Parts: sequence; C-alpha cells; structure tokens
Amino acid sequence: QVQLVESGGGLVQTGGSLRLSCAASGSTFSINVMGWYRQAPGKQRELVATINRGGSTKYADSVTGRFTISRDNAKDTVSLQMNSLKPEDTAVYYCNANSYYSIEYWGQGTQVIVSS
Repeated sequence: QVQLVESGGGLVQTGGSLRLSCAASGSTFSINVMGWYRQAPGKQRELVATINRGGSTKYADSVTGRFTISRDNAKDTVSLQMNSLKPEDTAVYYCNANSYYSIEYWGQGTQVIVSS
C-alpha cells in the first residue's frame, strides 16, 4: 500500500504562482510513475503532469510552459510548480502514483483557486 499526502494549495490571483507537494509513504519502492491530476467543478478529472522514476515528464497542453513537475526519489516526493496561473486552473488537484504492479493510488486532493 502507498499513502499520498498533498500540500500547498490555496488562493492566488491571476498570474501568480503556487507550488504543490505530495509525499508518499508505505511501499514506495513499488512506485513507477507519479503525477498530478485536477478536477474542476462539473468536469471530469484530467491529467496535468506526470513523471516517471527516471525523470521523464508529460504535460497537458493547457499547462505546458507554465507548470513544472519534479520528483525526489530519495524523499519519495513529487512537486508541481505552477506559474502564470489562470482562472481556468481552478480545481482540486490530486496526487497520483502508479506502481509497477499496475496499482493506482490517489491523494485526498488540495484546492487551488485562481481569482480573476
């Protein structure tokens, strides 16, 4: 089992920045890909960014150039630096981890609100 705990959400004005962090605990040796997803009110959860254990990253088109995902394998953490935030980035952001055994884990989510 893997537990994920997010931190760093909050309220920010348009154009501002926030940094989200996620700490994994438990059977972290089994984790391959970690990432961030988000869900806005009335919308489906969508991928924001992912990073594998080797450091390869993937981003949604809507955040490319503004968000940066990073990972510390020694500390079992993943972070999301969000710059140039827009009101449409408002959502609950969820940390995600996928194990080598195809088991998926989710954090509880952290709210990000971008005011216009």
